[in-house]
Amino acid sequence: MKLQRKTAVITGGSNGIGKATALLFAKEGANIVIGDLDEDAAADVVKAIEKEGVRASFIKTDVSQSDDCRAMIEHAEETFGNVQILFNNAGIMDVQDNSAEGTPEEVWARTMDINAKGVFLCCKFGIPALKRAGGGSVINTASFVSLMGAATSQVAYTASKGAVLSFTRELAVIHAREGIRVNALCPGPLKTDLLMKILDTDEKKNRRLVHIPMGRFGEAEEMAKAALFLASDDSSFVTGTNFMVDGGITAAYVTPEEM
Repeated sequence: MKLQRKTAVITGGSNGIGKATALLFAKEGANIVIGDLDEDAAADVVKAIEKEGVRASFIKTDVSQSDDCRAMIEHAEETFGNVQILFNNAGIMDVQDNSAEGTPEEVWARTMDINAKGVFLCCKFGIPALKRAGGGSVINTASFVSLMGAATSQVAYTASKGAVLSFTRELAVIHAREGIRVNALCPGPLKTDLLMKILDTDEKKNRRLVHIPMGRFGEAEEMAKAALFLASDDSSFVTGTNFMVDGGITAAYVTPEEM
């Protein structure tokens, strides 16, 4: 098993990519800590993990709040002794997120608080834990839109994911000689509740699909497998990357110089 005797903290671990990753990491031997606001869904994930004979724990966490992020990391260390994997996956895509003219200021602020500030706060408290453990892997969920504009207007989300990508690169450089790798997982459009609420008509779905060379939406389980690579020693010489898992969409529209 690739993650045996390791502990992974996963934010947004109750649904979508986070849930799929928590289940996969557990199968690979990792202890799992889920930080999320959805208590009922998190409880179901914890039960599913424990049925596999692996330990798991949940702590209610609002990643936009400093005290919550600190408490999440403290809980992980108190429960399992150390933390080697930090998957900063929690994020939102608000249905009111639109163009610069149409996006309400409060939507912009909330999106930045969760998607960008949340990653910062989790790293602020999580990276010292990885140092105490002797090193590890940080995975920040960005997006293909951090490299290119989205076909449907979502300026707050796009800007927040661009911030995550830039933040990831700098952390990778800062901590490279401390045994800590930091990478950005950049999913393409996925068949998740988060995106399907935005692409709520066939017209919107088809507008996005026409740009994907593989002609389909990705699955959360496919992102989990990519996260496993970044979390495990298989990626021991990989840091500071924007790891694209996008069905070829950026290859079709972004030049090598831009990537």
